[in-house]
Amino acid sequence: MKDIVIFGCGGLGREVLFQLQEQNKISAEYNILGFCDDNASLHGKSLSDYPVLGGSEYLLNYDSPLCVVIAVGKPHIRRLIYNKISENKNICFPTVTAPGAVCSDRVKIGKGCIIGFFSCMTVDIEIGDFALISNHCNVGHDAVLGDFVTLYPAVHVSGNVHIGTECEIGVGSNIIQGLSLGDRTVIGAGAAVVSDIEGDCTAVGVPARVIRQNRI
Repeated sequence: MKDIVIFGCGGLGREVLFQLQEQNKISAEYNILGFCDDNASLHGKSLSDYPVLGGSEYLLNYDSPLCVVIAVGKPHIRRLIYNKISENKNICFPTVTAPGAVCSDRVKIGKGCIIGFFSCMTVDIEIGDFALISNHCNVGHDAVLGDFVTLYPAVHVSGNVHIGTECEIGVGSNIIQGLSLGDRTVIGAGAAVVSDIEGDCTAVGVPARVIRQNRI
């Protein structure tokens, strides 16, 4: 079994723990050591019966092979954590796929991704590194999702959609076919995206409209 640590003590971290536990019932792949988090007040405590081992420094000093899954929803925070702890070459970042997720063999998925329960990815899809595809998401044919994309629960991405790096797509959003979302776009919960959205902005509503430009 491979030793694994979950980085992030929030709700997503506990969901990933549950996901790993369910996966181990099917095939005992991971030895779950516990959690890490940069909130020092949590260090030495217990979360869901697993220890909080430390923060980034604990991982940077780890001197044996270790798998880490970064269970943080915000794309830019996920990237910052990766940039820091990846300096330790003992660490690898597996993609963790929940039991019940459906994914054809014609889907390319990068490293460090989290694929949630009952999500579905059909054919000829490309998903970058460290994407988070939450529970009950659907991604259609020929879609391309960049690095560090977050799809919150029940997002529906139609075919031939291109989503740029570090985009954050809110709960229950729908993106119709053939559209492009620029890098670091934020889509509000429940939005219906019916036209291309430029990067570095926030769009909300039905249909989705840009309400502000985001700072890079």
